[in-house]
Amino acid sequence: METLPFDAVLCDFDGVVHMWDPDGMTALDRAWGLAEGTLAGAAFEGGLLRAAVTGRLSDEEWRSRIADELTPVCGSAERARDLLAAWTALTGRVDPDVMELLTEVRRTVPVVLLSNATTRLESYLAAVGLAEAFDAVVNTARVGVAKPDPRVFELAAGRVGADPKRCLFVDDTYGHVVAAREAGLTGLHYGHVGQLRDAVGPLLRRGPGAGSGP
Repeated sequence: METLPFDAVLCDFDGVVHMWDPDGMTALDRAWGLAEGTLAGAAFEGGLLRAAVTGRLSDEEWRSRIADELTPVCGSAERARDLLAAWTALTGRVDPDVMELLTEVRRTVPVVLLSNATTRLESYLAAVGLAEAFDAVVNTARVGVAKPDPRVFELAAGRVGADPKRCLFVDDTYGHVVAAREAGLTGLHYGHVGQLRDAVGPLLRRGPGAGSGP
């Protein structure tokens, strides 16, 4: 039987599986009469975001803090809360080609979703039809450690009983890929689905009996 190059695939969410409209937040800035980048600047401020993706703030607490930050420029707390509600209501797009590949990979080895996310991730996965799309989900807000901390790669691999050194890690953030490589994983800096197809090619079944899956 052919030896497979990986025992598991660890995959990022946003930027690989799922894409946000790049103009979504800017459109909200314009609708609220704010300078472009205002909402993103408040939402993704380093310390505040880090607290959210490591679980020190719940998603609701994070969004409330963002609203507080935006109140002065929005003119009132009510307008700031309305802006946050409009942002929260946005839904991104799942890449069907990526999901088709990952679904096929799961017939051979497990696929773990590894996302620097807030406590909203699980409900969002259900909302976009991906609640059962992975063998395991590692939401950094639930485990208290986030990429690029090397501990999170070991934890994610462990969820499916894999050695990190036998895992392929896929992420669109180069720094996370570098950290994964330093931790012994094979890292793919994701740019397009063709790269992923090439990387997981040896894991795709090519006929009856191929691969090691059931």
